[in-house]
Amino acid sequence: MKELRISEVQIIPVNPKDGLIAFASCVINNSIYIGSIAIYTSPSKPDDFRLVFPSKTLPNGKEINIFHPINKKSGELISKAIIGKFREVMSKGQR
Repeated sequence: MKELRISEVQIIPVNPKDGLIAFASCVINNSIYIGSIAIYTSPSKPDDFRLVFPSKTLPNGKEINIFHPINKKSGELISKAIIGKFREVMSKGQR
């Protein structure tokens, strides 16, 4: 498997609510834009975060995933890039 290249990571902080603290977007392998990735505080690890990928609720109530990583390695690469950029943005905002 070719390694993913994650670029153009953008972070949009929001007023915190129920653990939601920001939204993110990025480009994968200079080919695919993904957006509306929610960044939440981690309930189990105080200084950590978790990503929630978008889904859609159909009229019948069934929820379907719009996109998400399909293996652990891809998920970790995306998480590392987005959470790293989030920490960078937040540290610049604190100065």
